[in-house]
Amino acid sequence: MDGQTSLGAFLQARRSRLRPADIGLDTYGERRRVQGLRREELALLAGVSASYYARLEQGHAHNASPEVLDAIAGALRLDEVERRHLHDLAGAAVRRRPARRPPPERLDPATRTLLDSMPDVPAVVTGRRTDILAWNPLGHALIAGHLDPHAPDRPADRPNMASLMFLDAHTRDLYATWEDKARAVVASLRHAAGRHPGDALLAALVGELSMRSPEFASMWADHRVRQCTVAEHRMRHPLVGVLTVTQQGLRISDDQTLIVATAPDGSEARTALRLLAQATAGATADAEGGGAAVAAGPGR
Repeated sequence: MDGQTSLGAFLQARRSRLRPADIGLDTYGERRRVQGLRREELALLAGVSASYYARLEQGHAHNASPEVLDAIAGALRLDEVERRHLHDLAGAAVRRRPARRPPPERLDPATRTLLDSMPDVPAVVTGRRTDILAWNPLGHALIAGHLDPHAPDRPADRPNMASLMFLDAHTRDLYATWEDKARAVVASLRHAAGRHPGDALLAALVGELSMRSPEFASMWADHRVRQCTVAEHRMRHPLVGVLTVTQQGLRISDDQTLIVATAPDGSEARTALRLLAQATAGATADAEGGGAAVAAGPGR
């Protein structure tokens, strides 16, 4: 994920989405060879020279000032998250730090306490690379009941949300709105890549998914950037059937997000979540009871 290459690719992708009509430009029926705006048209909107903007897209221009980047962001009609991403990419292009392997992400004890305090709400904590750092029992049961519930406690075995979305059959079947959820996960990963261009594990994850999933590769090339916010998803759960929940991503640190799933009072989805909570509590009690029996066995 070379910074200059990423910057140019992002600019090209966003420029291709703008149409002349979007900026009030009348083409008088002209047949255009490029998708979206031409470089010189975008440069004119941003108030920079066409040659400088071309060099920026081609990876030959460095040290773009914050004012120039903001002007380009305005011309591209970027939102605030996308504008910050543009600045991150430009900064990475200048720094060009070698990729490094960061230490495992840690869960703050206060976050663990928060998860334990909300047993009736499915909750999951993800890190910068969408690794699942923790979940409460109901969160585990809702999104990944087929996985080891203790896997997030072991850094080497942590499930990864992006990998689950694209490579895990259970997760693909779980989301009736799979494409919407998958695009949101990729956009969140793009945001992280802009903020952490030297993260070797993040680069390796993107490389693996790009090779193993053509769908991921296509979505990654789209250069959409988004932080986890709020979205409604229809799910087909193997235990409680079809339910529609609202998933909210709440930032609890620079790199960690608390994702909760909720449903309105009186809705069928709320009833389904209650049934799932009861099933989860029963399974946990059975497991603990079995463990106690086994522990007591040798003493008899």
